[in-house]
Amino acid sequence: MKNFFIFCQLLVISFFNAAYAQPSHHALAPTPPMGWMSWNFFGDKVNEKDLKEIADSMLSTGMVKAGYNYIFIDDGWQGGRDNKNNMIADPVKFPSGIKALAKYMHDRGMKLGIYSDAAQLTCARYTASLGFEEQDARTFASWDIDYLKYDYCFAPADSATARIRYTTMGDALRKTNRDIVFGICEWGQRHPWLWAANAGGQLWRTTYDIRDKWKRRATENDGEGIIDILDINAGLHAYAQPGHWNDPDMLIAGLYGKPGPSGDLGGSGCTDTEYQSQFSLWAIMNAPLYATNDVRHMNEATKKILLNEEAIAINQDALGKQAERKISNASWSVFVKPLSNGDYAIAFLNRTDTEQQFKLDFAALGLQDKYEVRDLWLHKNMGRAKSWKGLVASHETILLRLSPAKK
Repeated sequence: MKNFFIFCQLLVISFFNAAYAQPSHHALAPTPPMGWMSWNFFGDKVNEKDLKEIADSMLSTGMVKAGYNYIFIDDGWQGGRDNKNNMIADPVKFPSGIKALAKYMHDRGMKLGIYSDAAQLTCARYTASLGFEEQDARTFASWDIDYLKYDYCFAPADSATARIRYTTMGDALRKTNRDIVFGICEWGQRHPWLWAANAGGQLWRTTYDIRDKWKRRATENDGEGIIDILDINAGLHAYAQPGHWNDPDMLIAGLYGKPGPSGDLGGSGCTDTEYQSQFSLWAIMNAPLYATNDVRHMNEATKKILLNEEAIAINQDALGKQAERKISNASWSVFVKPLSNGDYAIAFLNRTDTEQQFKLDFAALGLQDKYEVRDLWLHKNMGRAKSWKGLVASHETILLRLSPAKK
């Protein structure tokens, strides 16, 4: 009888543990998050009116249908703390409050992300979360926030402190009993791909901020361009998997050298070919896809890039394998990504400043069969083949989907 009583007690405890279990955070972000982030376009001048307009435009242009379901509020939303040290939103920028804005997004089938920093001040010198992690996490949860981007300005340079600070916030988010995706943003300098998942992160920045440019100039204090970030992120494919993603920063398509954060440090703009290349490369590398342009006023070229559902499908494939760079030299970068249905995605980039003829034998990539080849920018089936041959424009990326040919 005593054993039976103990058994019943254990059964009751198990029931309550299951009923009140914390959310299954390993299941957060099973595919790379997609959405729109405020920093590159608005900087710290972000406000609820503009964000509602952006959300409405994302709905009307088909972006939400294509998978861009987040609005991410970056730095500049904060209004300090109240007399109980609860973080509050700037009442001028957000007169309705963040919770009301989250409801606006949720009512439209979207999600809301927010921003803080693992120090006393954020990068733009607003109120941050060091020492208030649990309190701020509870506040974010009470506002129905779905994502936290957690920056690292004004914090120590060593890796050990970063791990402690990010783990503290990761633990605090878990304790809220709300699913909040945790984006770790210490810019890759402390190799977060080795520890960020254990700190509670679903994704981690691998580089400094991207600027609206193709590549660095040979000067000091110059910002990162598409090609510079590509060459860092390309080697980290082994660390990506469903729920854990390398984050090489935002998409810059459609910015065209706009003054502001992305225009600093040499960010004078890119061509549409270069913007399209970034999208192809970020898609095949399983990067989060965060648009940052003014989606209220997009031209057709930018719409074509951001709304390419075939390229998005490569990024959002359930297998969650980041592409591996198989060929890397001064002229070409070639990536291969296995897909969940047995297909493969291939991207090849002409890194040179001139148009180049290119012939790619699929066998050189370990793909020995004949494949049905589809060009995902032409949206055209190219027939059965064991290779691809053609002209590739300067800085252009060809993106193909290979399906095993039926015998």
